[in-house]
This record gives sequence, C-alpha cells and structure tokens, in this order.
Amino acid sequence: MGETDNHNHQAPPSAPAPPPQNLGLSRGPTWTPAEQLLQLHYCIHSNPSWPEALLLGFQHYIVMLGTTVLIATNLVPQMGGSHGDKARVIQTLLFMSGINTLLQTWFGSRLPVVMGGSLAFVLPVMSIINDYNDQTFSSEHERFTHTMRTIQGSLIVSSFINIFLGYSRAWGNLTRLFSPIIIVPIVSVVGLGLFTRGFPLVADCVQIGLPMLILLIITQQYLKRLHPQAHHILERFALLICIAIIWAFAAILTVAGAYNNSKSKTQTSCRTDRSYLLTSAPWIKVPYPFQWGTPIFKASHVFGMMGAALVSSAESTGTYFAAARLSGATPPPAHVFSRSIGLQGISMLIEGIFGSIVGTTASVENVGLLGLTHIGSRRVVQISCGFMIFFSIFGKFGAFFASIPLPIFAAIYCVLFGIVAATGISFIQFANNNSIRNIYVFGLTLFLGISIPQYFVMNTAPDGHGPVRTNGGWFNDILNTIFSSPPTVAIIVGTVIDNTLEAKQTGVDRGLPWWVPFQNRKGDVRNDEFYRYPLRLTEYIPSRFL
Repeated sequence: MGETDNHNHQAPPSAPAPPPQNLGLSRGPTWTPAEQLLQLHYCIHSNPSWPEALLLGFQHYIVMLGTTVLIATNLVPQMGGSHGDKARVIQTLLFMSGINTLLQTWFGSRLPVVMGGSLAFVLPVMSIINDYNDQTFSSEHERFTHTMRTIQGSLIVSSFINIFLGYSRAWGNLTRLFSPIIIVPIVSVVGLGLFTRGFPLVADCVQIGLPMLILLIITQQYLKRLHPQAHHILERFALLICIAIIWAFAAILTVAGAYNNSKSKTQTSCRTDRSYLLTSAPWIKVPYPFQWGTPIFKASHVFGMMGAALVSSAESTGTYFAAARLSGATPPPAHVFSRSIGLQGISMLIEGIFGSIVGTTASVENVGLLGLTHIGSRRVVQISCGFMIFFSIFGKFGAFFASIPLPIFAAIYCVLFGIVAATGISFIQFANNNSIRNIYVFGLTLFLGISIPQYFVMNTAPDGHGPVRTNGGWFNDILNTIFSSPPTVAIIVGTVIDNTLEAKQTGVDRGLPWWVPFQNRKGDVRNDEFYRYPLRLTEYIPSRFL
C-alpha cells in the first residue's frame, strides 16, 4: 500500500496553556498595603478636647506606673532599702520619666511615646547589689545609699554611649540597613519578648488578675457595640473603668480576710495593703540632684551598665516603629533615630545626676495603649507628663495609685503587648511575603530573637549571674545583658542575615523601594510634617542635632 498524504502533514502547534487561575479572587478581595491606619480617631498632630485629653493622659500615667512599681519592688529590698526608700525611688523614677518624655516629644523622636524605667538595667544593678552584699555597713540604709551612689556613677558614665551613638549618627546609619523584613521581627519581639510580665504575673493572683483580663476584653471590645455613646466612652476609657472595678474588688477581698491564710507571695500580690507606700511616702518631696550622695565610679560596674544602655537603644528603636504606625506617622527617618537615641543618652545622664535606680527606655505598654484607644495624639502623652511630675512630688497621692496590685497591671499588659507585637507583623505587607528567602530571614530572626534571650533568662540565677561566667565580671554583665534582650538579638541576627543573603538581587522583594524614601530627610514630604522641631527651632539648631 502506498503512503497517504496525511502522513506527510505535521500536527498543528498546540495553543498556549491558559494562565493559572488566581484562586484568591474567587474567595474575596485582597487588601492593598496601607501606610497609615485609617481607624485612628486622632493621629500624632491632632488633639481631642481638653477634658478628654486630660483623662487620656491620666490613663497613660496609670499604665506606665506598673513597670515603675515593679522595678522598685524587686530591687530596693535587695539593696537594703526600707519602704520609705522604695517610695522615694518610685518618686524619682516618675519624675525622670515625666522630664524625659517631655524632652523626647519636644526634641527627640517627636512621637507620642512615654519614656519609662527599663528592665534592661536590672542585671547590671544586680551585679552592683551582689558586690556590696559581702561588705559590712553600719546599717542597711547605708548599704542602700552606697548602692544607689554606685548606680548613679554607672549611669552617668554609660550615658555617653547613647550620646555618642546618637549624635555621631551611627545609630541612624544602622537603621538604614533595615528593611520591612527586619522591622517585622524587631517590633514583634518588643511585645512578645515581654511575655513574662503578662500571664505569669496574672497567675500570681488569679482572683483579681484573670477577672481584670476578661473584664477588659469584654468591656472594651464587646460592650462598646451596644450603643453609639457607649462605643465612644468604652473604647477610650474602658481601661480606667476596669481598673477601678477590679481594684475595689481586690480591696473588698483584702478587708474580708480572703488572703489571711494564704502564702506570703500570694498576700503580696493580691492584697491592697502590702505595698506600704501610703504610710511611708512623704507628703511633698521634690527629687533633686545627688540626693543619695556623691556618685561612686567603679569601672567594672560602668562596663556592665554600658551594655544596658546599648540594649535600651535597641528596645526604643523597635518601640518607635510601633508608635509611628499606631499614631498615623510615617516610619521614623534615620536622622530622627539619631537625635532620639542621643537625647536618650542625655536623659540617662540626668537620671544619674538625680539618682534614678535604672535608665529609661520607650514604654512598650503605652504604645500599645495608642492602639487600644485609637488615639495617637502627641499632646495626650505630653499631658501625662504633668501627672507623672505632680504625683512624683506629692508622694501620698502618687502612693495611692502605686498601691494597685501588680496582677492588675499584668492583665493589662497581656492586651497591650499583644497589640504591639501584631503591629510589628503588619509591616510584612510592604515586602513580598511569598518569597521563601524573606520567610527564612523573618522566621529565623523572630525565633532566635525569642529563643536566645529565653535561654539567658532561664539560666540566670536569682542573684543576677547569667550563663556567661568568665573571670571578668564586667564582660559577663555586658554579654548577659545584651543577649537577654529580644530586640537587641533580633537587630543583630536580622541585620546580618538580611544584608548578606542575596541582598542586592532581592531588593524589591525586601520592600526597599517603599522603605528607602522614608530614611532620607527629604525622601517623603510627610517626614517634615511629623518630625520637625516645634516653634521653628530647626532654623537655630546645628544640622548635626536635627
């Protein structure tokens, strides 16, 4: 048989395959990235009415009070201090927080951030306490004042670390190496890294801590939807209302004798009369320079405190990113980080002169309060400084609010720290979150930012000795302090990996086209709107300090 013509014809080319269906379109809309949160009622430079601003400012004061009391309660007894000494330490911390917050909102970050006592300084302070435990003093009060004078000297010298990092612009140049992929874990661990101040402290007195947590969630999120007027009040002031209710409930339990047969730790956490601040605080006392005596300078303690100063800069950096997002501002430019960290060093110098027990850092819980109330007004935070300074001078009034049981504050922190952590996660929208490379960098930084500090915390003895134990005590204090800080570890790990792993080839995936303009003074027209100095001071200040 002969071959037919059909055998000589080639098959027609196949049509190109249709593109894969976008399954996301069949399940609902996708959300475009939003640089500013639209649900804010007041942003950084808009202000509520004066009566409302006063109440909101008082609320910020109450929120920052918990960490202040916690630091003094844990450290002062170990230093040999009395209840009166603890009251004076709290007054000094409040006074310096008020002053430093005003300085930062005027001349530093310009963000609505409260500057409160930093737990990063606890390890070097514990090292100072341990050194004096073996020495003989004529009284416990003398040991206390001697310890305070040593802390003063260490704060004064270590403050120059932040002053140098800031005004040399070194810290600002470091932030230029960041990308959204790094910002996500840095801000997230600022909130997640404080989980030990959340439910573990609530559990110290479940009878008041758990009701506070449940009542705050129900009141602030569910009851506000019952009526338009209730929505306005409860969204902004539910925290104050819940504190008043649970504090009164705790007082009733105390008077009724509910804790008379409980363990000593339970009574300290639950009773409203165990702080002894009302009876020991002076009616009027103004903190003044060198109130504990002449500062004592010891090189071994100074080096340990320098590590804490570095850590406080890292903590503030992550908190500033969250504060900018929750106040409707653009991400802080590099020059804003430089001047804020430099001013934080000047603030630490003033704290050393006035005799504060620890240095200050940006308060994470108060930034969470911006998100809880949907109010990011700078004026509200500045008003809270007035309450801090007033209650630091009129001690009896301040002691009244400082006697709120710590589990009530811990319940609040469960909500506020979670808001800050989630704010960090929201930065992922500005990068390609479908990139395996980005997932790797983000995941590793987040995990190590929590895991490494947890190892150091778990292996730190009650006397403050951490896992690094060499013959050089100052060296131990520096490393133990740095690696016990989640934001510091996240900055170290994230910056190294993100800038060495296919950095140039993946610039778009990392979100650099969105990020880079914010890092330059004139890169975005809104930078000057949010971060310029007040009252045209820019015209009179040297450019290195801008």
